[in-house]
Amino acid sequence: MGSNSIAASAAVDQEVAQSPERSISKPPWKPSKERLCLIREKISKEPRLLTHYAGNVSCCIFRVPTRFVEANGKSYQPEIVSIGPYHRGDPALEMIEEHKWGYLGSLLSRTEAAGVSLEDIMAAVEPLVPATRECYSEVIHLDTEEFVEMMVVDGLFMIELFRKTARIVAFESSDPLVRMAWIFPFFYRDFLRLENQVPYFVLERLFDLTKVNQEHSLTRIALEFFNNAMRRLDEDIAGYHGTTARHLLDLVRSSFMPHDIDQPLGPPPTHVVHCVSRLVLAGIQLRPARGCRSFLAVGFRDGVIEMPALTIDDFMSSFLVNCVAYEQCHHDESKHFTAYATLLDCLVNKHRDVEYLSDISIVENYYGTNADVARFINGLSKDVAFDIDQCYLAPFFNDVHEYYSNNWHVQWSAFDAYLSNIKPCWFISGVAALVLLIMSLIQTIYTVNGFYAAN
Repeated sequence: MGSNSIAASAAVDQEVAQSPERSISKPPWKPSKERLCLIREKISKEPRLLTHYAGNVSCCIFRVPTRFVEANGKSYQPEIVSIGPYHRGDPALEMIEEHKWGYLGSLLSRTEAAGVSLEDIMAAVEPLVPATRECYSEVIHLDTEEFVEMMVVDGLFMIELFRKTARIVAFESSDPLVRMAWIFPFFYRDFLRLENQVPYFVLERLFDLTKVNQEHSLTRIALEFFNNAMRRLDEDIAGYHGTTARHLLDLVRSSFMPHDIDQPLGPPPTHVVHCVSRLVLAGIQLRPARGCRSFLAVGFRDGVIEMPALTIDDFMSSFLVNCVAYEQCHHDESKHFTAYATLLDCLVNKHRDVEYLSDISIVENYYGTNADVARFINGLSKDVAFDIDQCYLAPFFNDVHEYYSNNWHVQWSAFDAYLSNIKPCWFISGVAALVLLIMSLIQTIYTVNGFYAAN
């Protein structure tokens, strides 16, 4: 075929392609029936990992988001005991799992003598199953009997441990949990992990069913149990009733929130504060607050930040990260711990900021090196979301920012810091050099005047 024929053929093809009337139509594409069935099946299937319950106020026990786990490591994972469904059956937690049955048997030996059998307890808990399932953000694949067994065994184990620690019930002399001193610090941490919770209303039902005469409330003995790790004053926890607590983590978290800390009612826009090093350079002082019942009670007045002392150790670090995770997952909760974590993150950039806070007794470091504490604090509020304009610390942030922005404070403090850093030997040398310079200048002036007088 010649070149002219080829060119003519190409022209015709182009004309056909550009002309809809002359193009050859193709049948429309259709998905297969199998694919359509699969799509419709997925549409009708309920989510398993984040159920519809997770959007309800009643849902309060969550799997911690992967991003938080990446920032804070294993702080959300139980180390010795599983409570609730998320870590049920974990082989690493079998040792304490075996001892739960002994504690249940010890408790039943008392309740059965009073006419309350295991069957009675399980029958009283069964009506709570639907509401309890709604407290978990994931589908729990246990039938009703397994679910009730889990709640009874796990809940009564903790309650019995609270009673024995409070000396309401005596420990058995052969109880290995008492003989091994290293175990209890793990209980303090594991009972307050977000993924390791049962609803508080379940614990209250179990507590009421097995109550000993003249016994304190569940809230009181639970807070006393955890106070062995926190060492708060008795009056700091005696007046808290915990009537709205959703689980043990929420109970202890709420007990730290003073009643006189309120949410701000409106704008102005909020500014975060600078790190300790820059605040001190700007003339802002930091002092430990006295007589406060909660480390959340931070204040600022007349250029002074007052912060109650915070002990950072294995327990407190675990407690803080789980409180922040809970506030992040539960949309209806206040964000007090999130705001406090953000403040700590603002104040601490490097290890020297931790060192300064330790020197003035605001931070008591039993966690590791100052660099370790700085890394922990910086990870505590990483990737968190909250409305800084509506947090309880918004007025504090703005007051500190306004004071810091006053150039007179910054300039005077910088000059004062410069003078304080001048060593005495430098000052003497500087004065001597200045005197020599003046004498040399005077001698030069006399020499010049004598020259002109001679001429």
